[in-house]
Order: sequence, then structure tokens, then C-alpha cells
Amino acid sequence: MKRGALRRRWSHTRIFDTFLSFLFFFYIAPTPETTLALNPRQRRLLEFVREHETVSVEELARQFAVTPQTVRRDLKAMEGAKLLSRYHGGVGLASSVENIDYGQRRTLHLAAKRGIAAEVARHVQAGSSLLINIGTTTEEVARALLKHERLHVITNNPNVAAILCDSPSSEVILAGGAMRKRDRAVVGELACDFIRQFKVDIGIIGISSIEADGTLRDFDPREVRVAQTIIEQSRQVWLVADGNKYGRDALIRVGHISQVDKLFTDTPPPEPLAKVMKSAGVELMLAPSAQDQA
Repeated sequence: MKRGALRRRWSHTRIFDTFLSFLFFFYIAPTPETTLALNPRQRRLLEFVREHETVSVEELARQFAVTPQTVRRDLKAMEGAKLLSRYHGGVGLASSVENIDYGQRRTLHLAAKRGIAAEVARHVQAGSSLLINIGTTTEEVARALLKHERLHVITNNPNVAAILCDSPSSEVILAGGAMRKRDRAVVGELACDFIRQFKVDIGIIGISSIEADGTLRDFDPREVRVAQTIIEQSRQVWLVADGNKYGRDALIRVGHISQVDKLFTDTPPPEPLAKVMKSAGVELMLAPSAQDQA
């Protein structure tokens, strides 16, 4: 084989290897964040702390009929996942300025997220144009939409793009901009400028917090700006959020529930929020499991 042909073959091999390395890093390699899977006791403990805001170790031990040592082990694991904040002798809610690690959020309340995603998919028609933002719930929505035909999807979430690329008849457009390393989200003004080129049928957004007065909140100002832009560029806005987002603390205002057309959730909202939604004409879409319990 001639030297020039060998060089070309070697060059093509290097390019292919680099491409495989890129795919491995972004879509296969494990993320550095924790992937703690909560056991049933830990889930109940987390809900108890969220309900009471601050609780002593001794009270938790009595409540769940375990030793204080067991409680401390649970709290240490959940603090490492940024679900809770420990202090001397007790525990409180996690910081309102920083979200739970992405690796943990992927497995947290997964059944609820999948139920919500299935309900969203039932209402998306073939041929629809969609804007889908960052979040583990929106990633489940993407999986639920795989069998839909002729969708036109614009997203700043590379994980959503990677999932929907397996849909044979749908078009997927990934926004450009700065990539946030911890969850690979594309954020910032470049992403906003890109999204402003489009006007879609439905914007599907996730959120970190829904307050009793209908205020929607999140943690990262760059992510918030993208969510606000998606709201502006969507003829309908569908909010996807499990019941654990009600009343959760988060720092930055995204908007208000009155800007939303449909709320897809697994849990009926608290009464004050339900009244705000009714007044604003927001349609409540309960996932089938929640409907069965009603």
C-alpha cells in the first residue's frame, strides 16, 4: 500500500476514534454526580423533613423506629446528594440556591416522572412542533414521544436530542450555546437567541419549584432565561412537574403559573395553588396513577 494511502487510512481511523470518544464522554460515560437510589425509608424520611423543614436526629429515629446511627447514615448519604443539609443534632432542607445533583435527579421520583411523560405523550399530536427544555422530567417526556411521527423538536437539552434522534420520522434541532458541564445543558444568551428564531405549537418545560401563589422558580439564571424564552416562543406552554415541586425552595423567578396552559403532574396541587390555577384557566392534567387514586 502506498504511503499516501496509509496516511489517509490512519487519519480516517483517528477521526473515527475521536468521534467514538466524544460519544462515550457525552452519552455513555458515567457522570461524576452521585447516583444514590433512595430506599423506601429514605424516601419517607426526605418527605418528613420537607414537611417539617427542620428535624432532630432523635425525632427521626423515633418516627421511623430505627437507631440514631441509622438515621445519621441516611442523612449523610442524602446530604452528599444535596437533598438535605445537616447541622449539629439535626437536619433541614437543602439550599435554595443550588439544585440537587443531576445524577440523583435522574432516579428521584422516576415512576412519577414516567407517568407524567406518558400523559404528555397522549396529548401530543403527530406533526407537532415542540420546544423542550432542560430537566430529567422532560427527558422522560422525550422517551415517551419516541413512537410519535413527524415531530419537529427544538431543544437545549442534548440528552433530549440524543433520545429523540432514534425516532425515524422526527426532526431534532439542538440549540447552540454554552454547555453546563454537570448535566450537559445548553444555556445562556446564545441559546436564547437561537430559540427566538422559532415559534412552536407547544413548549414543554420542567421547573424546580411551584409556590402556593403560582410563582415558578429555578436555580440557574442562565437556565431561567432559556425557559422564559421558550415560554415566549410557544403558542401553548405545558409544564411538567411531579408533586414534590410544590412549595420547594428555589432562588430565581421564572414566571407565573398563569403563563402555563396545562400542568402535567402526578399529584393534585395544594388548595391555594389550585385556586390560582382555576382563576388563571390553567388545565390540570393528572397522570393516570394519580387519577386512579382520586
